[in-house]
Amino acid sequence: MPQNNNRSTRRVWIGLVVACAGVGAWVAWNRVHPVALTHEVKHTKPFVQLAGAGTAAGDQVLREKAELLDPTPLFFPTEWNYGQRPLREGSLKQPGQVFGSFEPKLTVGERNIANYGAEAIVVPEKLVDVLVQGNEAPFAGMGLIDTQRSTLPVRSGYLEVRGFENGETIIAQQLSGINPPRTDFAPVEFLVVVGSAGLIGEPVLASGSGWDEVDNFFRAYLVKSYRLGERLHPGQYRVLVGA
Repeated sequence: MPQNNNRSTRRVWIGLVVACAGVGAWVAWNRVHPVALTHEVKHTKPFVQLAGAGTAAGDQVLREKAELLDPTPLFFPTEWNYGQRPLREGSLKQPGQVFGSFEPKLTVGERNIANYGAEAIVVPEKLVDVLVQGNEAPFAGMGLIDTQRSTLPVRSGYLEVRGFENGETIIAQQLSGINPPRTDFAPVEFLVVVGSAGLIGEPVLASGSGWDEVDNFFRAYLVKSYRLGERLHPGQYRVLVGA
């Protein structure tokens, strides 16, 4: 048994020595003869390509590619956005040919439209008379309907009161029996604060009408005549008065 163990141990050592010798020989060989790594060199195509003026397919493709990839900014003058080139023959339309492909669909017959301005008139002597008579009634009769129209009620103004925080409408009514200094004014907006005893101070003008006399008139009207503080609960409100 001891002899068998010695033989096995000897064989292991011999194998290790042979393996180490093989590895050392391979490393030495690579140092003397290094392995040349080959890299595939990719040749890029040249950026500049020349296109002839002929009608060949290759030249036409290159010209279209150059137009498509043209880096010129659009705000620079180019042949596409600058100059007065003549229109193509198919784009030119003579008078009366613009809507030649579409048949007319008349809603109102021509016999129902009065022929204004076709009657013979005497040629005036003065240029002023020509301007007066030449355009007397160019669209007379068009857009008129023989119906009775109701008359709008006359009102002096309109009052609207809304809550300042939630925008809820508290009062919305017409004002009658008042005579503001002017009738052509923009809507007036006030901010008011109401306490338990009524208005606190005067209404603050938020948006004027464009006329001081109109703003002062409605401020006094809300406080003295309309008595706004007696109609509202304590809080903050927006008051809009318009015609």
